[in-house]
Amino acid sequence: MASTRGADQKAQVLVASNRGPVSYEVREDGSLHAKRGGGGLVSGLSAIGADADALWICSALSDGDREAVRRGVGERGVRMLAIPADVHADAYNGIANSVLWFVHHMLYQTPLEPVFDAEFRRQWASYETYNRAFAEALAEEAAQGASVVVQDYHLTLVPGMLRALRPDLRIGHFSHTPWAPPEYFRMLPDDVAGQVLRGMLGADRLGFLTRRWADAFEACATAFVGGLGDTRVGVHGLGADADFLRKRSHEADVEERLPTLRAEIGTGPDGRLRHTIVRVDRTELSKNIARGLLAYRELLASHPEWHERVVHVAFAYPSRQDLAVYRDYTAEVQRLAESVNDEYGTPDWRPVVLHVQDDFARSLAAYRLADVALVNPIRDGMNLVAKEVPVVSDEGCVLVLSREAGAWEELADEAIGVNPYDVTGTAEALREALAVPAEERAERTKRLAAAATQLPPTQWFLDQLAALND
Repeated sequence: MASTRGADQKAQVLVASNRGPVSYEVREDGSLHAKRGGGGLVSGLSAIGADADALWICSALSDGDREAVRRGVGERGVRMLAIPADVHADAYNGIANSVLWFVHHMLYQTPLEPVFDAEFRRQWASYETYNRAFAEALAEEAAQGASVVVQDYHLTLVPGMLRALRPDLRIGHFSHTPWAPPEYFRMLPDDVAGQVLRGMLGADRLGFLTRRWADAFEACATAFVGGLGDTRVGVHGLGADADFLRKRSHEADVEERLPTLRAEIGTGPDGRLRHTIVRVDRTELSKNIARGLLAYRELLASHPEWHERVVHVAFAYPSRQDLAVYRDYTAEVQRLAESVNDEYGTPDWRPVVLHVQDDFARSLAAYRLADVALVNPIRDGMNLVAKEVPVVSDEGCVLVLSREAGAWEELADEAIGVNPYDVTGTAEALREALAVPAEERAERTKRLAAAATQLPPTQWFLDQLAALND
């Protein structure tokens, strides 16, 4: 899909990402329906003004997207690339999500995986093709000396490819994930590890969510390709959008869900709404939902005084269900929730309220009711849920937070930290959090919210753009 700008009009600011700000579906009558997305990049591009000649380049992800490209349907400021579906599948699922994601989150079961064989090499060639399509589109659309901000592990090769095509451009890349330390990153084949690093180092500036991830990248660059060269590295800790969240969490659809959620939680022996331990996650392997459920079960086993008085509200929304390992993980989460309810539940008390149907309004309702927020990822670039719950919570909540989440760097002073692998330690942290008096809980929440909103999404993007052009 060509962009809607004129043939001689080039973009001064460009964003490149796998997923764009709009998606399409084909309705029964054959018409196309466009759905707009949100987030920091959308807000940031809006903030620079309509006259800034901005362009977002993204991939067609669905049949509806590809049909929109075929028909030449598009939105101003967006160019969607019709990368062949099989190439995209290899690049996105085969390499980005099944290799690079696993490396940076250190998730491999190394006795059996990874296996870098001929099939991997075939998929890697698709990843190169996919990245090259973005680089060529950016080179075609960018004005002389334009600023380009490339997003995430899907597009690690783009900066280097684009630099070769357009040395006049200011090129940035931002990583939304952790970065693996050298001893884990070296798991990749030597040539592939070097290709990823040299691709990234084609940028003028690289951005990371925390200093820890930036340091890990610098260590890899030093170990494998001799250092950063002329590339600068910066840290931009994406914060929660307080204004949006506070307004959105009191809209009609959220208010409508509150009575149903309160009924699911129920009242304890004292006639009051039961205490709530809330988690909201995608069923990504890094989110550690299964150990969270095991910790909650251990809390009930070791502290029977909490029976009938607490409910674990766990929203585990399906993610990447086209990969078998994610389907299996989602099934295990459901099995564990059912086992806790079977073991401890009574006719009047369901200890775990689990929902796997994605519902943002219901998530916000749960945020508002949270006494404790459980965020215990194995490893996470940031984790915005840890920042969002304190902003939305009605009565205040205690945050139980993994020390392996990027958000730990900013929220550690007011959170209860846990080792994500330590089920017993997490159970004790949950008990400690439940025991925090209401007044202290409210004060903690104010301080958490202040720390969580220091760099809201719009400013996060604009800061990167300013640093790139400094």
